[in-house]
Amino acid sequence: MGPHEEEPKDDSASESTNASVPADGNLHRFQSIGRYSTRGSRVAPRTAEDFVNLPSRTLSNGAALEEYTEETAAGEIIREIKSRETGRIERYELVTWKLHDPENPKNWSKAYKWYCTMVVAATCFVVAFNSAVVTADIEDVAETFHVSEEVALLSITLFVVGFGIGPMIFAPLSEVLGRRIIYASTLLVAVIFIIPGAVAKNIATLLVARTIDGIAFSAPMTLVGGTLADLWKNEERGVPMAAFSAAPFVGPAVGPLAGGFLADNLGWRWLYWLQLILSGAVYIAITFTVPETYAPTLLARRAKKMRKETGDDRYVTEQDLDMRPIGERLRLFLIRPLQLLFLELIVFLISVYMSVLYGLLYMFFIAYPVIYQEGKGYSASITGLMFIPIAVGVLLSAACSPLVNKHYLHLVEKHNGNPPAEVRLIPMMVSCWCIPIGLFIFAWTSYPELSWVGPALGGFPVGFGFIFLYNSANNYLVDSYQHQAASALAAKTFLRSFWGAGVVLFTIQMYHRLGYQWASTLLAFIGLACCGIPFLFYFKGAAIRRRSKFAYDPDEENSPLDKDVAH
Repeated sequence: MGPHEEEPKDDSASESTNASVPADGNLHRFQSIGRYSTRGSRVAPRTAEDFVNLPSRTLSNGAALEEYTEETAAGEIIREIKSRETGRIERYELVTWKLHDPENPKNWSKAYKWYCTMVVAATCFVVAFNSAVVTADIEDVAETFHVSEEVALLSITLFVVGFGIGPMIFAPLSEVLGRRIIYASTLLVAVIFIIPGAVAKNIATLLVARTIDGIAFSAPMTLVGGTLADLWKNEERGVPMAAFSAAPFVGPAVGPLAGGFLADNLGWRWLYWLQLILSGAVYIAITFTVPETYAPTLLARRAKKMRKETGDDRYVTEQDLDMRPIGERLRLFLIRPLQLLFLELIVFLISVYMSVLYGLLYMFFIAYPVIYQEGKGYSASITGLMFIPIAVGVLLSAACSPLVNKHYLHLVEKHNGNPPAEVRLIPMMVSCWCIPIGLFIFAWTSYPELSWVGPALGGFPVGFGFIFLYNSANNYLVDSYQHQAASALAAKTFLRSFWGAGVVLFTIQMYHRLGYQWASTLLAFIGLACCGIPFLFYFKGAAIRRRSKFAYDPDEENSPLDKDVAH
């Protein structure tokens, strides 16, 4: 782990705390003396993304994560550490994957890995669909419960707020407990609490159910990217990640489309019954057919089994030896994202840009009914059809993602395997113009007397730009912060979700007061202003990172051996 984590230091920076797993259950404190050996190891290239999906924040600075990214002939890495209690050197054997280990998810058959990929991507799609499908009939909800449309819109707002709160809880839990138990438990809660929304007798019941669902459904959205990193090797991730990237954006585009026809024919409560059917299906699929994929959890189970079978407590994982105290972990998980958000210019501006895009997506759910239902007198079902160009744009950009990945691999080769983080911004610098272009088209073709075609086609470039922008932003944060990347992404998600939740509450008023054309034009100018952000960081990002106390600096990165010897 790099020294730039800036964790609180004791009198020894290389100190590793917490339990081994002795038979008597006593806790020990150890000081690493840097003695490692591997038996016939083959080291897989470790990327910045690996640090997001490994327990980087759970373990203290002296921890070695090689056991999770390395395959050895014997399936173990020998580590010698000095006990602070006895003063004796203790030898432990970190359990790792064996060469071509069939239990390693990366070595599963491609067919099975693709099955798991499609199940988690479908889960992500359903969650995104659930967030948007209710927008198809807000008016009838308001009428049923005798409340204003603004109050009815809280069913969207509170759901999206949950997307910002949930990851702060479920991300750290998944590092400790594994992915499968988080998927199963949160999706079960989410499925159950769809039912009160469907049968609600008052607005309070509906809003409470939607809030709980938003928090619970945030877990799959948080974990899916990590699951794909568990399954696929670096060189294989391009196409699977493209399939996953499309799901969060196609879901909101399809939601109003399906919801419009359903609401027109069966009423708004069927919007919730549909959510129950789809969510129940993916819950069954992911809970009962997708096994645990998180390497630290799988290796911990293997170590526990080996201790039981041999009676030898030396078989451990790094988490057994080096877990942070729970108080320190909670501080990191809850405070570190906020520190990055407000103290790091890169994290702040990238988060602002992603918030603008996320807010724009949810503004569309309100703006389309204003333009088409109020302005042109269309039904909810016909209005839903206008979202098709957005979905087409998203799918087309997802299809182009492997080409972007291929270009990046070329840049990696050009920079001898160590490209600057700023090369991740190149797709962002190209695609950022799609957003204002689409919004200007949407704005000035939205006159009621003009054809429906103009505003609908304006959604195409917006949808096309979404995936390139989001993937570039995520990759740039990951490469820039590496060991802090999980916290940087949490900061982005936190701000993005709260902004996306808020915009739906004032979109109708904005369109009524500014007019259809100028309301969308305002959004276009905001999108145009944000185009300067990737260019700023492309030219000045390296200098900004050099002055940062959180950003990753490869010059400071030492191996665990180097650090321990130094101390």
